[in-house]
Amino acid sequence: MFFAGLFAIYFTLRSTSPELWAMETDKLNLTFSGINTAILVASSFTCQMGVFAAERLQPKRKSWAIKDWGMVEWFFVTYVMGAIFVVGQVYEYALLVSEGVSLSSNAYGSAFYLTTGFHGIHVTGGLIAFLLVIGRAYAAKNFGHKEATSAIVVSYYWHFVDVVWVGLFAVIYLLK
Repeated sequence: MFFAGLFAIYFTLRSTSPELWAMETDKLNLTFSGINTAILVASSFTCQMGVFAAERLQPKRKSWAIKDWGMVEWFFVTYVMGAIFVVGQVYEYALLVSEGVSLSSNAYGSAFYLTTGFHGIHVTGGLIAFLLVIGRAYAAKNFGHKEATSAIVVSYYWHFVDVVWVGLFAVIYLLK
């Protein structure tokens, strides 16, 4: 519901201030953000590979071959991809601030930073959850259904965060 409210802010802003929308969206780097989005979306696939390993009750790799990776290796790759996404967002913020788009510059800046910032906080929460699940896999004497269930629940959260971002990306970067 929270993100639905943030989407509503964007649609209201677009309908009431089309000139501001056009001026500020021209400052967005679609190519950079598209690559950053692709990294986040790809992380859902690596996350799901980790879930498949957890469902097989395989916490760690059997060999260095990717086909033999366990949940820990897939979740670590997912973590790295999520961290790259967050760093990319921070970099984009720095670029936009240098172009005069800040939280307090105008309504568009406020809407942009609120929506992407809250999403970034949720991604960071997911990254923390991945570390906890990876740590639990190492701490467990026998990796069982409880540990696998934790991995599955974290994957649900991660997939949700990714789907929300795809929607935000479409509204923020693609809607002209």
